[in-house]
Amino acid sequence: MWTYLARFIIKFKLPLILVIAAITVVMGYYAQFAEMSYDFRGTVPANDPEQIYFQEFRKQFGEDGNIVAVGLQDSAIFEYKNFEKLREFCVAVKWIDGVKEVISLPQIKKLEKDTAKTQFVLTDVFAGGKITNQYVLDSFLREASKQRFYIGQIVNEENGAIAILISIKKETLNSSKRVDLTNEIVTLGEKFTQSTGIQLHYAGLPFVRSVIAQKVGQELKVFLGLSVLITGIILLIFFRSWRATVFPLIIIGIVVVWVLGCIELFGFKITLLSGMIPPIIVVIGIPNAIYLLNKYHTEWVSHRDKERAISEVIKKVGLATFLTNLTTAIGFLVLLTADITILREFGIVAGINVMATFVVSLILIPSVFSWMPPPSPKHLKHLDIKVFDNALSFVDVMVHRHRMFIYSIAAVIVTFAIIGMFRLHSVSFMVDDLPEESVVKKDLHFFEENFSGVMPLEIVINTGKRRGIIDVKNLRKVDEFESFLDSLKPVSRPVSVVSFVKAAKQAFYNNNPKYYSLPDSRERNYILPYLKGQSDNSGLFKSFVDSTLQTMRISLQVADIGSDKMDSLINGVIKPRMDLIFADTDITAKITGTTPLFIKGNAFLIDNLKGSLILAFVLIALTMGLLFSSVRMIIIALVPNFIPMAITAALMGYFGVPLKPSTVLIFSITFGISVDYSIHFLAKYRQELFSKNFYVPLAVSNTILEVGKSMVYTSIVLFFGFIIFAFSSFGGTVALGLLTSTTLLLSMVTNLVLLPALILTFDTGKYKRGDAPMIEQLEPDFYTENEDEEIDLTKIKIHNRHSSAE
Repeated sequence: MWTYLARFIIKFKLPLILVIAAITVVMGYYAQFAEMSYDFRGTVPANDPEQIYFQEFRKQFGEDGNIVAVGLQDSAIFEYKNFEKLREFCVAVKWIDGVKEVISLPQIKKLEKDTAKTQFVLTDVFAGGKITNQYVLDSFLREASKQRFYIGQIVNEENGAIAILISIKKETLNSSKRVDLTNEIVTLGEKFTQSTGIQLHYAGLPFVRSVIAQKVGQELKVFLGLSVLITGIILLIFFRSWRATVFPLIIIGIVVVWVLGCIELFGFKITLLSGMIPPIIVVIGIPNAIYLLNKYHTEWVSHRDKERAISEVIKKVGLATFLTNLTTAIGFLVLLTADITILREFGIVAGINVMATFVVSLILIPSVFSWMPPPSPKHLKHLDIKVFDNALSFVDVMVHRHRMFIYSIAAVIVTFAIIGMFRLHSVSFMVDDLPEESVVKKDLHFFEENFSGVMPLEIVINTGKRRGIIDVKNLRKVDEFESFLDSLKPVSRPVSVVSFVKAAKQAFYNNNPKYYSLPDSRERNYILPYLKGQSDNSGLFKSFVDSTLQTMRISLQVADIGSDKMDSLINGVIKPRMDLIFADTDITAKITGTTPLFIKGNAFLIDNLKGSLILAFVLIALTMGLLFSSVRMIIIALVPNFIPMAITAALMGYFGVPLKPSTVLIFSITFGISVDYSIHFLAKYRQELFSKNFYVPLAVSNTILEVGKSMVYTSIVLFFGFIIFAFSSFGGTVALGLLTSTTLLLSMVTNLVLLPALILTFDTGKYKRGDAPMIEQLEPDFYTENEDEEIDLTKIKIHNRHSSAE
């Protein structure tokens, strides 16, 4: 098959190149429309009961994660000139396109009773025009301090910290307009700081996600550029040839365009995960070029026939390269089995384009170099680098003479790895991966210290009957539950219809703050008529109760304490007390919101990635089994690839790197890539085994000395290609870069040292006629060898030899 493929590529190289060019033009057209994703809800399956419930909640009560919080803590804000600047800032923010509402100290309202109409009306506390002196401000502040509804929400009584809560319209929240909106808020904030000297802090999910989206876009460009630059430099150092550097990079550029085109064609958007695909394609695709070019130069040195060398490249390296790309693609494509949208999108785009990289490389490199002059002696120096030759000769001696030492070292490392793996733990944060020293994290800590955080948590109370919410008995039960919630340190003061009823009682008593409480049975008769006058569709209640007054919402803000502590808080603290309080009533309560859904989504991500990784192991093992038709060869091939991943897991355990989506992904990527070493080694070993009369020691030595160079070159490219991710702003991406590059380097060592040692120990080199594996059946002349000496193949009676052995 590969012989015919080689002839086909060489014969039709121009039409094939034109086809690739045409596809690239089409993909380039669609690539320009690829957009960043601004919706972070795709981590829980749409059919999950909690996800369905949350969607119903959003339809009923609106968005819960739509608040941008701006905070400050400076006594200078209570000087009338600075306070007026704060009011101007809030008014300017309110006029930004996409802003729904602004709740702030300068704009707070109070309830006043209208006895004529028997209803409450909202009026501004800071009424009138511009504040012109300190006396006027102080009087307004005294009135504001009476509004108990806001205490703990936008004002911290203990230290005077102030929060400005900015709600974003739904249509803006999940679109690119959100970035412009948050940037405009920051711009106005900077002007405020310049005029007052008061520092502002920014938080809230829309703000954090806008920062992340912008950084993903920036890092996509930076890492893509760095990966191209680094791999280009390495190729130039190895091959001493501009054409051996430029053309592989052109191939990678083509596939990167295909990646972005695929994202658009499939209707996907660029996420934190898919944003890593282009630089990953660079570092995965370059090894294809290294193996193909290295074999081309080796064949050229052997017989000085360019056309024959190019044909031999396709025939002898084509299958191995196909298999390596296939196993890598399997590592990504198994993500299609995940229930998580962003994982499936990442898997399909990465998997398809890994195979596209193989196709483009196999066509363009032989085709282009068939038109180029033969390599000069300068270009062939990489075949005779003394440092590498000496190192590979040392490895050859070790695997032949000191295998027990190699096994002993491997046993010690495996023991070390097993101990470390037991220290692994799993945890995720809402604002994950950003470094602690980042401004975003510091601002988040400001809100956690002063307002118990800004992450949304919702509790839905169903009273079980129409108008059950205005039943004082039910309100008292809810108030008891809210008092418990308020006592929890990571939880903010709850806001619900209970808060409104308390504020209504305070308003009824002329805004005396000591009456901020639920009405008793006697007071209920006086206050209820006012509440009835603005129930149902009133603007005061519609975000917190349904139209039948049966269901209500308790809205909370929580600190970003991590998935493990959040799970304990919700399921171990809040839920048991909630069940206890409402046990003897008709009231049912359910916890929902962006925060618990996010935590559950991350758990889904990790579970799906683990399942996909196991499936990848199975599929790759089956692929190896079909190719080599031997359980022994499967074990020999997989053992050197399990050990590096075990070491990586151990390092995560020892250094406290948690299991989370970005770090679990390391194992899927590295396993698919590291198996490539084994396939290239075993494919060459089978060639050598047949050409060297089934003498295993000589076949192993020749394989180490030839394929070893390509493995070293490839590992260097992969190491430096992935290490660039260590310069990311996201902790998970940093861990991915460091751990992936380390794992792949270790994988090269185990496949170059442990794999041949295992072959020498367990492979006898004796095969029966019926035992020929698929890798031999795919290409009848795949194992012919013309490098060292001319051999009359007609005189080699392989089958007769086996017959006599039997």
